[in-house]
Amino acid sequence: MFLAPPLLRSPTGWYGLRATIPLVPRHDITELSSGLRVASERLPGVRSVALGFWIGTGSRDETPRKAGISHFIEHLLFKGTARYDALEIAEIFDAMGGELNAATSREHTVVYTRVPDTHLEQAIAVMSEMVFAPRFAELETEREVVLEEIAMVEDDPQDLVHDSFGEAVFGGHPLGLPVIGTAEVISSVSRKTIQSHHRAAYAPGNVVISAAGNVRHDELVALIERSQPAASVGPLATIKRIPFAGTPAPVLSFRRKDTEQYHLCVGAPGISRTDERRFAVSLFDAILGGSASSRLFQEIREKRGMAYSVFSFSSHYQEAGQLGVYVGTRGENVGTCLEIVAEQLAELAAGRITPAELQRAKDNVKGRILLSLESTSSRMSRLGKSLITGVELVGPEKIIRRVERVELDELAQIAGELLAPDRLSAAGIGPDEDVFLDGVRRVNPGLKAVA
Repeated sequence: MFLAPPLLRSPTGWYGLRATIPLVPRHDITELSSGLRVASERLPGVRSVALGFWIGTGSRDETPRKAGISHFIEHLLFKGTARYDALEIAEIFDAMGGELNAATSREHTVVYTRVPDTHLEQAIAVMSEMVFAPRFAELETEREVVLEEIAMVEDDPQDLVHDSFGEAVFGGHPLGLPVIGTAEVISSVSRKTIQSHHRAAYAPGNVVISAAGNVRHDELVALIERSQPAASVGPLATIKRIPFAGTPAPVLSFRRKDTEQYHLCVGAPGISRTDERRFAVSLFDAILGGSASSRLFQEIREKRGMAYSVFSFSSHYQEAGQLGVYVGTRGENVGTCLEIVAEQLAELAAGRITPAELQRAKDNVKGRILLSLESTSSRMSRLGKSLITGVELVGPEKIIRRVERVELDELAQIAGELLAPDRLSAAGIGPDEDVFLDGVRRVNPGLKAVA
């Protein structure tokens, strides 16, 4: 495994980076009269443009009766507009040699592409209609497609256990709803409900368009202004978010399935995306289970061969977050694997972290930041996600300085406070609940009573 060396500063920049790829992004931001915001970063050394339409709505903006409607709308955006049907949209981007895709998360939806710079005008024109003026054609056909996607997740316990874990950690809050939705909702949601949700969520004031690559900001703004359909002119979004307040009691969730492995998640609520501790969390994640040299990967997979897939993860939202560990293993290994998780959390909480571990984690994070700078898609995503989520647009140099300032005791504090045993929820999928419960008692004995 390659570990990035410490960064060296020269009078002209960071060593090892090409002059055409600046480390400190120079971005421009314009707000149109409609409320839509446009952000761009010019990279004249490339011949492509990454373009994203970011909408400030996701699964946390739904109720159980609308679970999955944001994801369903994302699918329907591709099914045609007044000027283009679904096949024409696909043919246009195929002819560009571009990539057109979309994704829905808990707090936002994004439609994105990367095309040669000569095709930017056409990409903007088509995507603007897709986002702001979809016809919601082929509704019943796409309904079946999403139901098949839900069935696919149901058949994939590694994906499914993360949905169960979200429900366990966030309790009855919308942050715990599955992004993909439920079959009950998708099979019955009406066109009228879909159109109403789209009008509220896709208003210009709730949308950011970001671009990175060989693009000039003033030209980008002009193209966007010309391409906005009349349907996109409207009031600010009216969707109201329910704040996540307090910390729910830990919950245990188990689904019985005749699988060869048990799929397990253990963790707790984390921190928000504006919390200064997020830099320490990124290092904690790298040390615990976020890399090939991490403790859990080495102890569970490399030394004992008890799992193929084992990792830690963290997510940050508007006012909350999530920290956890996943492992997939056979029944006879469940107890030992979760015991190792508990031991490593206790070790980290006690501050037993070597300076070499901390430095390796810092180099890992810094290296990933530098590698992302060579991707126009990553730079576009950085701009769009920062603006749509309201997070300070921090440059790479500033992030690196914050990462470098993290001390060992901050990591111990994260383990001791955020992942204390009595805060841990657990979710599992497998053939025998008793095996799961026996393993879980080794990380949080109190969860057995909850079950």
